[in-house]
Amino acid sequence: MWKEFKEFAFKGNVIDMAIGVIIGGAFGKIVSSIVDDLVMPAIGYLLAGINFSDLKIVLAPAVYDAAGVMTSPESAIMYGNFVQQCVDFLIIAVCVFAAVKFINKASVLGKKKEAEEKEKEAETPALSTEAELLAEIRDLLADKKDESLPE
Repeated sequence: MWKEFKEFAFKGNVIDMAIGVIIGGAFGKIVSSIVDDLVMPAIGYLLAGINFSDLKIVLAPAVYDAAGVMTSPESAIMYGNFVQQCVDFLIIAVCVFAAVKFINKASVLGKKKEAEEKEKEAETPALSTEAELLAEIRDLLADKKDESLPE
């Protein structure tokens, strides 16, 4: 059982997937920070200072007693956070799309280059081993003949 687990855990695909999940998690945090700290405040500024995390539809307002102590909290649909998460998702989706497109293009270019190299190899016929041996013998005989000629 341990052997099977080791074979599974240390296959290249599993390790690659684990690295992808870790990097994806870190990338998600970066994108969330960009959305929360840069994009949404800029959009809020352009839309008259709206803070998207505060956007809500109040279903029932909070109830306070005579002393000002809340007896019943507000009931609201907090849709502002949902808007932020949608923007977050769109940015991540665009980044992943761009990365996949880049990888696919690089793969296509690599395959094209590989095909061109194979085509070049096919154009230059390789001598058979018999032809190579005959060429070597010819060259050796020519060298020997040159050595035996008087100067």
